[in-house]
Amino acid sequence: MSALPPGFVRLIAALMGLHATMAVARVTSTLWLLQNGHSAFLVGVMLALVSLTPALLGAPAGAWADRFGLWRPLWTGSLLAGLGVLAALVWPSVPTLVLAALGTGAALALAAVAVQRDIALLAQAQGDGGVAPQALYSWAAMGPALSNTLSPVVAGLVIDHLGFRPAFAVALLLAPMGVWLLRAHRQRPWPQATHPAGLMPAWDLLRQRPVRALLVLNMVLAVAWDAHTFVVPVLGHERGFSASTIGLLLGAFAVGVAAVRLAIVRWGGAWSDKRGIRVALGVTAATLAVYPWLPGVLGMSAGSFVLGMALGSVQPTMLAALTHLTPPARHGQALGLRMLMTNGAAIGMPVVFGAVVGLAGAAAPMGLMALVAALCWPATAPLDDGQAHERR
Repeated sequence: MSALPPGFVRLIAALMGLHATMAVARVTSTLWLLQNGHSAFLVGVMLALVSLTPALLGAPAGAWADRFGLWRPLWTGSLLAGLGVLAALVWPSVPTLVLAALGTGAALALAAVAVQRDIALLAQAQGDGGVAPQALYSWAAMGPALSNTLSPVVAGLVIDHLGFRPAFAVALLLAPMGVWLLRAHRQRPWPQATHPAGLMPAWDLLRQRPVRALLVLNMVLAVAWDAHTFVVPVLGHERGFSASTIGLLLGAFAVGVAAVRLAIVRWGGAWSDKRGIRVALGVTAATLAVYPWLPGVLGMSAGSFVLGMALGSVQPTMLAALTHLTPPARHGQALGLRMLMTNGAAIGMPVVFGAVVGLAGAAAPMGLMALVAALCWPATAPLDDGQAHERR
């Protein structure tokens, strides 16, 4: 395999730092709320707030990255994340946890769009002899996957041995990591602004049936990911698991995500995008359906790992399929629409999950999403069986 472009590893490590800030703060906030007697519904609201700012900032973040490049969105995101986590560190309470959720969510939206844009520039600059763009995006997805692996475990250990405030302090220390790693980018000149007269409304992309089906499937599978993130701490708390054990369960899911993304880098051309999406959808529905009945910590860890593999395969595959289905001049709009729909759904679903837990028990959201995933099987029909091989 060709060598990765210069600076690529630092770029992904910077994104990983902000993602870890969000992940540590999210796990710490969730367990603080449960420890202090707050309801699962409030936990759902808090998780929804993490997705609120990415949904609101998806399109503006893309325009800002096009205008200013990488550095300004990066340090602005780091500042927002740091201020939110600092408030939770100084005074842990529901209002400050809201600030931490909004700040870390906004930071991740700004940084992710800017980093994805820089990855596209790196892929373009290296020419035909370098790493394929899909492989670059698969490697890029390893940063958040590694963050999801380590962050819950670190947060759980720190909470068990030192308390909640030190866990927020860990998140605060991670916030400026990206700014430090990419400090050389502060001297990079701003890119030329895109002329607004040449832009078309992004919503007309939904008139294409394959694009519409792909975005719906992406949204459903993203919400299934949120269902696991929501249910595991609630179910673990209900069964008397420690914070470290809950962190290990979430970490097992992230290990599955990382493993499948490494496999995609190596064998990404073996299956068509349609077949890969169908396998992910089927495994997701089956695993969610049986997860609440898996025996003990070992069984739940295995279930989380398998679910992580299924859902972890979705992002690189969806990005590849989406860029195949849309013209190159509109890739940014398509990716922005994907972010808007995914995070828009993530705003409301944790609240729904919290209400469902109150009515039907901690395992109910997984059963609900298993049913939804199964019902979405016909949406895979419009996808092209041969599109992955044509593109590669």
